[in-house]
Amino acid sequence: MSDPIEPFDRTARRRARDRATPDFARFAFLKDALAADLAERLAELGPSFPRVLDLGSHDGRLAALLPESEIVAADAGFHFAKMVRGVMCDEDRLPFAPGSFDAVLSAASLHGVNDLPGALVQIRQVLKPGGVFLAAFVGGASFAALRARLLAAEMAHYDGVSPRFLPMVDPREAPGLLQRAGFVEPVLDVHQRTVRYRSAASMLADLRGMGESNVLHARSRKPLSRVDAAAFHAAAEAGPEADGRHSVSLEIITMTGRAPPKL
Repeated sequence: MSDPIEPFDRTARRRARDRATPDFARFAFLKDALAADLAERLAELGPSFPRVLDLGSHDGRLAALLPESEIVAADAGFHFAKMVRGVMCDEDRLPFAPGSFDAVLSAASLHGVNDLPGALVQIRQVLKPGGVFLAAFVGGASFAALRARLLAAEMAHYDGVSPRFLPMVDPREAPGLLQRAGFVEPVLDVHQRTVRYRSAASMLADLRGMGESNVLHARSRKPLSRVDAAAFHAAAEAGPEADGRHSVSLEIITMTGRAPPKL
């Protein structure tokens, strides 16, 4: 059954992350890029953040970039949380006391949260007065060309389409989300990253390896038939470049905000 309130199946998301845990390092190129950017931004904001929450920690590679801070890791996946001796929780269900952290960082995770406005409110609450929030995640314009090709292919063969892509944040909405959550000095950056792949199979392997398989409540539980699989691969691999590879554009949203200072 599709949940009209929560688009994502929390159990399926947890299992996808658990399956990705053993080989995550092989597929962590996006996590590495976003984590490095957040660590650099945090260093520019102040000399010291004694206690930091790494929200959506995966295997803890962001923490390795912050050696001067005490890091508390939290992840929606059981095995990732166990690996880093952290807390297993969803980003919109935080178990931490108010004012627990000097900074909250989240790399490559918030795009899969059911209640992003609620998550932002909780993040602001667990920050100390004046504490910093930094997050980078995939935005709504990602995979635009691929989405269009797959949609056209399905519409040509069926009366409807299957939910295959996760709903993502429109960057125009992000500053308002930060303000409504109670953050001050909200800043939003948007940039594009291009990932090139040899085939649809290699792209799907990357997504599974990142723990980013389809976890929508409304997803079909039936395996693709050979005909449907062939149509999917043909649409995904349409228009190869000169070297035979295919490019996918990712929109990266970076949010920055501060908890209000103590009066």
